Amino acid sequence: MTGPVIVQIAEIEVTSSLVRTPVGDFPLAGSIWQVTDHWFGQRSTPAWAKILAFVGICVTAGLSLFLLLYKETIPQGTVHVTVTSGTRQYVARVPIRHESDAAAINQQVNYVRSLAAL
Repeated sequence: MTGPVIVQIAEIEVTSSLVRTPVGDFPLAGSIWQVTDHWFGQRSTPAWAKILAFVGICVTAGLSLFLLLYKETIPQGTVHVTVTSGTRQYVARVPIRHESDAAAINQQVNYVRSLAAL
């Protein structure tokens, strides 16, 4: 019995002694964890600004078109989490929807690194 899942990162599950992946189980002790960011922020005009600009064009004599200059950053991409144990390796690709998602994944991996060092 390996115990309950302590941390789950995408499809990787970590228990007190094992790392479970879709390709098999690895021992947690001595496992090596890496995080690689593959995401970027895309700047675009939100839909609400476009709608208000075109609705208000008649009322404000074109001044509402300045709303089209408003931009927001939308993160796109993935964070790759790699776990290596001996000759076996697994890479999980976690999609990013908010900038805080990348920070949360890094915190989870740092926690698992501390468990693997015990």
